[in-house]
Amino acid sequence: MKKVRRKRVMLISLAFFMVLANLSLTNIHVKAGVKEAPEFREGSVHDPSVIKVDDTFYVFGSHLAAAKSTDLMQWERVADGVNSSNPLFDDVTKELSEALEWANSDTLWAADVTQVGDQFFMYYNACEGTSPRSAMGLAIADDIEGPYVDQGIFLKSGMWDQESENKGEVYNPTVHPNAIDPHAFYDAEGNFWLLYGSYSGGIFILELDAITGFPIEEGYGTHLIGANHARMEGPYMQYSEETGYYYLHLTYGGLGAGHGYNMRVMRSENPDGPFYDAAGNLMEDVGGPAGSMFDDDAIAPYGVKTMGDFLFRRYSDEPGNGFGTGYVSPGHNSVYTNEEGEQFLFFHTRFPYRGEAHEIRVHQMVMNSNGWPVVAPYRYAGEKVEPIAEEDVYGTYKFINHGLEFSGEINEAEIIELHEDGTLSGSANGKWNHYDEFRITLSIDGADYDGMLLNQWNPTTREFGITFAGIADNNMTVWGSKTIDGAGSAVDDSDDEDLEKDSDQIGTTTEIEETEVETTYLLWVIISAIIVVVAIVLIVVKRKGNK
Repeated sequence: MKKVRRKRVMLISLAFFMVLANLSLTNIHVKAGVKEAPEFREGSVHDPSVIKVDDTFYVFGSHLAAAKSTDLMQWERVADGVNSSNPLFDDVTKELSEALEWANSDTLWAADVTQVGDQFFMYYNACEGTSPRSAMGLAIADDIEGPYVDQGIFLKSGMWDQESENKGEVYNPTVHPNAIDPHAFYDAEGNFWLLYGSYSGGIFILELDAITGFPIEEGYGTHLIGANHARMEGPYMQYSEETGYYYLHLTYGGLGAGHGYNMRVMRSENPDGPFYDAAGNLMEDVGGPAGSMFDDDAIAPYGVKTMGDFLFRRYSDEPGNGFGTGYVSPGHNSVYTNEEGEQFLFFHTRFPYRGEAHEIRVHQMVMNSNGWPVVAPYRYAGEKVEPIAEEDVYGTYKFINHGLEFSGEINEAEIIELHEDGTLSGSANGKWNHYDEFRITLSIDGADYDGMLLNQWNPTTREFGITFAGIADNNMTVWGSKTIDGAGSAVDDSDDEDLEKDSDQIGTTTEIEETEVETTYLLWVIISAIIVVVAIVLIVVKRKGNK
């Protein structure tokens, strides 16, 4: 009798420990394959210009606003507002009073901060707004967060019927620049430059003294692009060691919601040009025709359009809530490249159906095989460029062609299919090719869009999924975001509650289990259940045998 009880206890114990072991293995497998959903804390800085100091990213922008982040997802306000309490200056209203008075303004426009040795040089500017009457100056601080001390104004514009900064020339707003939107940078040889301009006579560049930070020569410098009040502004220069090119980033259009703000890029072998777009157009002659103002059609075909108004609308059978994810008037960007060569695009954007509210966004960029910076469709959420298996690429995608126009209308995604045989169909037809682990080419209507594949966080579905982005020699960018087959009908945008839910402001802390993990979990649960059943059967058989 004791022997039977001992065997029964041994069998029950064996079954218990096998179940425990299997559950432990299950737990290990689940944890190994889990991806955590990102957490976001939004910041609002219009015209964000990025600088990294130690482990912290800072962005400085208009209205003396600044914010910082260590992960590019959670932002903390540093300063905001041109008032005596702004910590970036002891009292900015007094210290920069000359610039404010010249511009007939009570605020400052897009600032840029560059580290020079152990100091930080802030290039500030004030503008009347209704005219190009502006002043630009330099302030210096020993700490990135200030206080900054004014060094004086070095450039002015908008001096009607008076001599301009170009000696002997009366100021002409169709030819001469508006002295705002500065970006100071070092070229590959260590020379120091200032890029600036908005609308009016276009975008200009001048060389700076690397010690004082002031221009080495009088005048407005070298003209790069624009004329006759063509809507171009927010210049930023990116140098790529990978390609050896200088990339001039600009924003076309008007900054307000519905005014068509959209980001463009062109490149040159030299910081002061000449610059060309992907179609081979020389950019220095691009601008409005004589006598025109805000002629968008005249400039729309030129410059690679990297992003404009768009909406990936949610479909009824997709997970998540709200109407989808999209931007309105994204622009005035800056770029940061880290030691590993990862590139990040910083910009502000408004949102569909949310008026003039704007926030900082950061998207990853990758140089395509033709040396053009391709922007990922969704905001950065910690993803890495990594190999994507071809079988994971097949399927249904929401597809956006950003085109070249900028009417202010939201460009809504349509549906395409990437088939296993290398063809694509739906709202666009053609072929596609996956190569070099994470690269893709889509051939559509005679254009070859070369770009990248990424596994990105989709803020609508709250899941990670495959995206693609590519640029062709027609200056256009296409995007794709993988969705489910037969996703249902488009969700209406009339539900205010849904609009608020899908504002892309709040991340979650839930864990997203991959299919592989779920399969492993189910397998071990089934095995564990079988072991328990077998153990019980053995116990019952033994019990009957002893009777």
